[in-house]
Amino acid sequence: MAVMLCALCLSGSTNIRTQDIPLSAGSAILICADSGQVLCEKDPDQKMPIASITKIMTAVIALEYAKKNDIEIRFTKQMEAEGSSLYLKEGEVLKLSQLTAGMMCVSGNDAANAVAIGIAGSLEDFAVMMNEKAAELGMSRTHFVTPSGLDDEEHYSTARDMALLCRYAMSMESFASIVSKKSLTVSYVLPKGKTQSCTNHNKLLAAYDGCIGIKTGFTKRAGRTLTSCAERDGVRLIAVTLKAPDDWNDHKRLLDYGFSVTEGIKAVKKEQDFLLPVVGGNAGFVKVRPRDDCICTVLKGKEPDITIRIFMPHFVYAPQYKGTSAGRICCCINGVKTAETELIYAEDAYFNENDQPLDQKG
Repeated sequence: MAVMLCALCLSGSTNIRTQDIPLSAGSAILICADSGQVLCEKDPDQKMPIASITKIMTAVIALEYAKKNDIEIRFTKQMEAEGSSLYLKEGEVLKLSQLTAGMMCVSGNDAANAVAIGIAGSLEDFAVMMNEKAAELGMSRTHFVTPSGLDDEEHYSTARDMALLCRYAMSMESFASIVSKKSLTVSYVLPKGKTQSCTNHNKLLAAYDGCIGIKTGFTKRAGRTLTSCAERDGVRLIAVTLKAPDDWNDHKRLLDYGFSVTEGIKAVKKEQDFLLPVVGGNAGFVKVRPRDDCICTVLKGKEPDITIRIFMPHFVYAPQYKGTSAGRICCCINGVKTAETELIYAEDAYFNENDQPLDQKG
């Protein structure tokens, strides 16, 4: 049965026609990852159980923690859990980052408990961290109880809130690297030398062109839940479905629709030069340029209102060296940042005309 999903204009100036997309999902949303703008939706604010897509939040907290302190976690009986598993055994030890990778790949409930207790000391204290992070991200209709997503009356979210979380998670390089892999190998601290091969449950990584993540979920109460992210020609889209018996096809239809109405435009090209005044150099200015193209997602046939913002010093002192950081440049649509890249020096700036490049720069 076809359901009506209202497609919204990214620029906010003109509405796109309503699109019929057949979906099995009770709740769904499709957004542009760069701006967070909604392309289409179906009851996106309905509070529902979310099953193992909960582990997206668990992984976000774990990887941010591991960036500062990649602790070793010893598995205990307290961490055991029913359902999908990494099959951890009592006494085994893994680094937090490796434990998180295994958890996301095979959706291990035991690994989720180990992450939570290893970081916070208890499942309850970790849930506090999850809810604090949710509030920080603006997930106003979400409440976490477990790190795994196992059923609990007080554990719920919405399609819109989960899209916010996915957008944030996919901006983390460490997270995106894990969920984009069809398989990975987890290395243990103890037993020494032990490794474990894991196959990702996300079939869209192989079945949908451009899919780069992110997470599946299922419990009897929640039904099938799925979040996905796909990228083509600079356009990155995020889809979320809750209680969706035919979720794989739901996501293909949503993403196909999204790519059909959007395109990526190079608001700033990496070949574009800007001049930065330099004091004491062999010239009065030095060239800087973006390290990468700034690509913004816009609706096809629409004139976007794009603002370019450049952040660099009013001047610099020589010497400065080609390829090193000079600042950053970002692109905004209607005041919302949609793309950003580093500005780098496109050439060397020496003390004076007689100076030569240094063998070792920095």
